[in-house]
Amino acid sequence: MGHRSSYPMEFRNDAVALYRAAAGRRTYAAVAADAGVTGETLRSWVRQADEQAGRTGGHGGAMVESRDEELARPRAELGRLGKAEKEWELERETLRRAAQYFAKEMRA
Repeated sequence: MGHRSSYPMEFRNDAVALYRAAAGRRTYAAVAADAGVTGETLRSWVRQADEQAGRTGGHGGAMVESRDEELARPRAELGRLGKAEKEWELERETLRRAAQYFAKEMRA
């Protein structure tokens, strides 16, 4: 094991809780900067907390889960944007046809 941390356990737990409260919206480095530690220090504290809580299950399950969570948000956003694009295309087509109809009426 490494050397004993100079940070109190309560401070470490608060920093880990702050990172988890960000729920993936902020990076380790961003949260660590707020706490006054390095990103790698915070990352190791989170990893240790996961191990103590038994979240990794010995196979890195927490890491896989967090990667899945990280990918789920952009995929959901991509799906939402795809639906919005289809709606906009339909609106554009409707407006194009309406413009053609009224142009034809104006000439007649």
